[in-house]
Amino acid sequence: MSVPPVELPPGVTRVLVVGSSGAGKTTMAAALAERLGLPHTELDALWHGPGWVPRPEFERDVEAMLATGRWVTEYQYRPVKARLLEQAQAVVWLDHPFPLVAARLLRRSVIRAVTRRAYWNGNRESFGMWLDASHPLRIVFSREFRAKRRRTERELAEAASRGGVVVRLRGAREARRWLLTQG
Repeated sequence: MSVPPVELPPGVTRVLVVGSSGAGKTTMAAALAERLGLPHTELDALWHGPGWVPRPEFERDVEAMLATGRWVTEYQYRPVKARLLEQAQAVVWLDHPFPLVAARLLRRSVIRAVTRRAYWNGNRESFGMWLDASHPLRIVFSREFRAKRRRTERELAEAASRGGVVVRLRGAREARRWLLTQG
């Protein structure tokens, strides 16, 4: 599925930003929401409760966001992915090369572990967390990175076949240039 980067259709109000950990989903979603005059909901903030435990209200909070009909958010978290994709009018896929994603993710993880800055609900990243199989570094540096990319390609091809707009951006430069054409 090779789709040239195109402008989002006028009047789009529900946009998903897709990509692996470290691709810049949250950064792109926030910037795109600002350019389009739409609210951005960061799914990590809804998912992570204290102690990195998933919040029981997560799915209800996502449904409330979807019900507004105006949102830009990230495509993640298995319990809601199908609903997000079903509701989205457009999908922006940050399909960046592995070296870029790996470098960004490593940099982000080191900064978070060193600074111990609090993130969602007071959670802080530590170097010890890198040993957890669910840590983004472990996923990206495993076979799962390519498997997830193939799965995403299938999911987005299906969305495009139903008439959804899918914009595939490869690389940071292309993503920055594309963002400037929106809004």
